[in-house]
Amino acid sequence: MFNRIKIEPKIKELPEKPGVYIMKDARGNIIYVGKAVILKRRVTQYFRNSPKPVKVQAMVDNVDDFEYIVTLTEADALVLESTLIKKNMPRYNILLKDDKGQGSYIRIDLRERFPNAEVTRHPKKDKAKYFGPYSGSISAKSILRVIKAVYGLRTCPRAMRATRECLDWHIGLCLAPCTGRTDDETYRAAVHRTVDFLNGKSGEAEKIMTDKMNAAADALDFERAIEYRGLLAMLKTLRERTLADLDIRDADFFAYVTDGLRSAISVMPVRGNKLLPDGSYPSADASESGDALAAFLMQYYAANPVPSEVYINVELDTEPLEKCLSDLRGGPVHVRVPVRGQKRDLIKTAEENARECVEKTADREIRLREQTFGACDMLCERLHIPSAHRIECYDISHISGTDKVASGVCFIDGSKAAGEYRRYRIKTVEGNDDFHCMAEVLTRRLRHAAEGDEKFAELPDLIVIDGGKGQLHAAYAVMKEAGFDIPMVGLAKREEEIFTTHSPDPIILSRDSAALKLLQRVRDEAHRFAITYHRSKRLKRINTELIRIRGIGEKKSKLLLKAYGSLDKIKELPLEALESTAGMDKPSALAVYEYFHGGEGK
Repeated sequence: MFNRIKIEPKIKELPEKPGVYIMKDARGNIIYVGKAVILKRRVTQYFRNSPKPVKVQAMVDNVDDFEYIVTLTEADALVLESTLIKKNMPRYNILLKDDKGQGSYIRIDLRERFPNAEVTRHPKKDKAKYFGPYSGSISAKSILRVIKAVYGLRTCPRAMRATRECLDWHIGLCLAPCTGRTDDETYRAAVHRTVDFLNGKSGEAEKIMTDKMNAAADALDFERAIEYRGLLAMLKTLRERTLADLDIRDADFFAYVTDGLRSAISVMPVRGNKLLPDGSYPSADASESGDALAAFLMQYYAANPVPSEVYINVELDTEPLEKCLSDLRGGPVHVRVPVRGQKRDLIKTAEENARECVEKTADREIRLREQTFGACDMLCERLHIPSAHRIECYDISHISGTDKVASGVCFIDGSKAAGEYRRYRIKTVEGNDDFHCMAEVLTRRLRHAAEGDEKFAELPDLIVIDGGKGQLHAAYAVMKEAGFDIPMVGLAKREEEIFTTHSPDPIILSRDSAALKLLQRVRDEAHRFAITYHRSKRLKRINTELIRIRGIGEKKSKLLLKAYGSLDKIKELPLEALESTAGMDKPSALAVYEYFHGGEGK
């Protein structure tokens, strides 16, 4: 339930002006950003005792406070909302979290004398031409290979002052204007044919590619022929995406779909009458459909070129959106909802894609819940403990008692909580003694908690020890001596048996049990984190030893460690082996040899 004490007085102060509102949780985290034509009316709607969609109610229940910013116009609010969403990544907004799933573009700057074609993920307002986005089986890199093979455009970023031709010219993939192998007129004609191809005229490219494939096969150059065959298949796929009886040169189609809890937006770009690969973006946003789609479009076009036409599937006030997108494009942009014909059919296809994305997201959430919350519930049932909300696991790492360290990892509700991880350097234990190392680590962790250290204040609901019955009971005794009584189990690696402190017999879970898999993830993560810390500490010690040698600095020390892996192996090397090590000269090799064989002394 939202915090009425903070919120109700602030609602009364809200102005009847356009602006942006910012919802925060009890920790001060921004969980939702929205824009409003009238702030007072829009924000008040959230906190009325009226039925709300599940996704909206979920957000409202987490609101502890809110802020607002007044703007001059609704268009200004739309721009500010987009900026704040991108900066704060609120959990209840639809987000373009990264560009891994977005397509790439091909950039050609026609103002240059000999333009090059290059792939980029980040179009700029630099007056160059951008074609795309391309993704999936029709990638920008595969399109670039077609351009090289068919038209011979240069794809290198090099300045036009080369003294000799590169490999591409020798194998027929570049006209080599950088060395004068072609004249301005011929190269410019190739550029214009390339632009026509990128605008949808792929017939010439298919014919030339077919001829090249057949010629390569006749010359028994089968590797080249296979490469051409793959590019030809991609071109045919591109041709099959041509929209018959429709002249759309530059447009994007967006569809917003929600099941009341989860939402998704699907994007379908059309360039040169060809439907390019689309993308879908899932979210548990708390917006109304029109607001969610408008906010998404502002995010999307902050990183992508704006077309002249944008088609959507929900009714909204398009005037402020058109103004913002026109400013981004530097020319007029029309936002419409198609009601009939092929454009409406494209919107329906986008809706199907978005609906499928929502369903897949639901399936992933169910599987994730089974692996996290569900596994915690199952663990509580099998171990007879009240909660497994916070699980901590400790592991020791060393080599024959040297460079001893320990790790403490934390899982909350079955997921990694990396911010709660801790590393320990063993201070009091001599030699190879895992029992006393674990005792030291647990003593330090629990002492910090007893002393009120905020970083250690939250105690675990379950402690997992990497080991069997002996390690478990030794750790349990340390905990009891410190005055704590926290459920503790040991997980033995070989048979994956779970040992408890209240039974001499281990608990055996099936190998496919979600509870066992959770314990294994926790144990393996502690092991990984401990080994990583041990390795860094050990390499730092070895590196410190090596750089004491005359003529050996950080660079040569790293070369030796990369080549041989350990100080013991370096010590045993004959002089000839040191001299033959990549990056080592004879004086340095001799210095290392003498250092470890008494010539220089230590």
